[in-house]
Amino acid sequence: MKTGTLFNLIDTADAYSDGRSEEMVGKAIAGRRDDLVVATKAYLPMGEDPNRRGSSRRWLVTALEDSLRRLDVDHVDLYQIHRWDPNTSDEETLSALTDLQRAGKIRYFGSSTFPAYRIVQAQWSAREHHLSRYVTEQPCYSILQRGIESHVLPVTEEYGLGVLANRAKLEAVERLAKVADQAGLTMIQLALGFVTAHRAVTSAIIGPRTMEHLRSQLAAADTVLSADVLDEIDEIVFPGVDLAAEEKYDTPPSILDATLRRR
Repeated sequence: MKTGTLFNLIDTADAYSDGRSEEMVGKAIAGRRDDLVVATKAYLPMGEDPNRRGSSRRWLVTALEDSLRRLDVDHVDLYQIHRWDPNTSDEETLSALTDLQRAGKIRYFGSSTFPAYRIVQAQWSAREHHLSRYVTEQPCYSILQRGIESHVLPVTEEYGLGVLANRAKLEAVERLAKVADQAGLTMIQLALGFVTAHRAVTSAIIGPRTMEHLRSQLAAADTVLSADVLDEIDEIVFPGVDLAAEEKYDTPPSILDATLRRR
């Protein structure tokens, strides 16, 4: 979170390690569920069955029940659609999520790596059909991936969506390492401090793989980058530019699929 060193959000997904991540989270939060914000996701394939993926009503109802069982909880605080599903209408997805919310199985729901125009479309669909709306977006955002500054972040600000930014990359270029060194910062401090510096970002999600990683990332939580450091970063990676565009997840299917490019 942006306010101090408060860490109370655990973010996972059904597809992470084929559900084992949720099981591990469930064991970790046992006995202190009410002190934590538990978030998970659905959409990515869960096996070879083509029906066990996407954001249709049929699959979301099943996927959520599976996630609740693995997490060993009766509800999740934030349920996110992991990717935009071109095969399912916004109305169907939002209607299913609204029903699950009214049933008390999810408190809020959000999107993840949605293109800006799909975020807008979903907001309009919720309004048109009198359904609950996405209240968060979890995009890919780092020093090397700044494209969302020119399209996604303005939209999330306009519609008041909370932004959960994915972990910043640690494989920063040599020039960024020099900026960190001159500022007396570690690369982790520079990376996390950059993500949380944007006014539209609600919180940064860290992804440690070891306890050493966790301790170093927690130590960087209070880092506030000066205007001079942010200006130096802007000179290396211009605002709104993706240096690792091939690793983005919000590219429209019409660009990825050659058969759709010239219809």
